[in-house]
Parts: sequence; C-alpha cells; structure tokens
Amino acid sequence: MDTSRSVPRDPSLPPGAQVSARWAAWRAEVDLVEYEHRWRRLEDEGVATHGEADLVWSYRPRSVLDAGCGMGRVAIELARRGVDTVGVDLDEDLLEVARRLAPEQIWEHRDLADVDLQRRFDVVVMAGNVMLFCRPEVRHDIVAALAAHLEPDGRLVMGSSLERRAGGFTFEEYDSAAASAGLVLEDRWSTWERGAWSPEDRYAVSVHRRA
Repeated sequence: MDTSRSVPRDPSLPPGAQVSARWAAWRAEVDLVEYEHRWRRLEDEGVATHGEADLVWSYRPRSVLDAGCGMGRVAIELARRGVDTVGVDLDEDLLEVARRLAPEQIWEHRDLADVDLQRRFDVVVMAGNVMLFCRPEVRHDIVAALAAHLEPDGRLVMGSSLERRAGGFTFEEYDSAAASAGLVLEDRWSTWERGAWSPEDRYAVSVHRRA
C-alpha cells in the first residue's frame, strides 16, 4: 500500500506554493516553456547537458528513482539508456511536461517528505537543488524517506548549491540527515563531472551508501 500523500492543487495559491515559498518565488520568475526549450537549445548547440545522468549511469544501475524530477530531463535520459526509472515531484505543472515528453514512463505526484512507493532502487538521485527549494523543516524527512527506497547496496546521489547563512542548506546538515538515515558518505565532488571538492565550495554532489 502506497502511504505517501499527493498534495492537491489549491487554485488559490501561486504556482509552486505547495512545494515551498522559495520554490513559488522561483516559479514566479521563470517561464516554464522557455525553461524547457533552453535545455533543447543547449543540446542543439552541442553543449553537454546530461552530466547528472552520466554520473548515475556510471554506477550501472538497473533502477533509478529521480526524486524531485521536475520536467524529467534526468529520468528520461536514463530511460533512454535502458534504466528502469520512476520520477517523483510535488510540482504538478512540471510533471505535466514530463508526462508529455515521456508518457510511457512512470511519473508520481508525491511529497518527498513521506513518499512510499513500496519498492527499492539501485540509485536515488536528487539532481536539481531539491534540498535547497524544499521546506527546511522537512529536509531530514526527505533524506529518510529516500534512504528507505534504496536497495541494500544502493546509492543516494544529491547535487545542490550550498549556503552560508542562518537556516541555509549546508553539507553538514545533509550529512547529519544521511547519518540519521543510516547512510555514510562515499564520495563528494564540486561538479557532476567529479571535479575536486573542498568545504569552501558553493556546490556539492554527494554520494551516500548504507553504513
């Protein structure tokens, strides 16, 4: 039984408000059509746009949960490579784009803080500043819920900007949440291409596994 909750759309709220106030502010500044086309233009120009999928693919997973999948860019690319993928997001508008681009794939409208898909994955990936834009009070809940979806030898891969301010998202907070969920840090880089990382960096790609 799937015990996760799908938050219904409230037409009185601005787009993205069900995710967080910070996400709603981002949505107010972004044209989703232009955002979708931007990635397509970059690909047409020969720019490498699948660094996240490339890193996940390097682990040769059979199954991947794309947590905070947005328009599905990472999940769609991994599915193209033959990986069994499921995308989950709380923003229904972005999921509508994912469903249009890849109607054959599984897209779930769920809150990552309590998602329960009743299955496990080789890799769970958060590729789009998910921890930065979620509600701060549910960060630990999200990590715990996603860790519960990992196979015994699975990996939780997260890429996000980091903040040096009160209440901001830090790698220390993330590592603490991972440790509480029974995970240990395996690798950390400054880019999806495995650039060297230092604690002064403002972006981190973190890979955690079961302790």
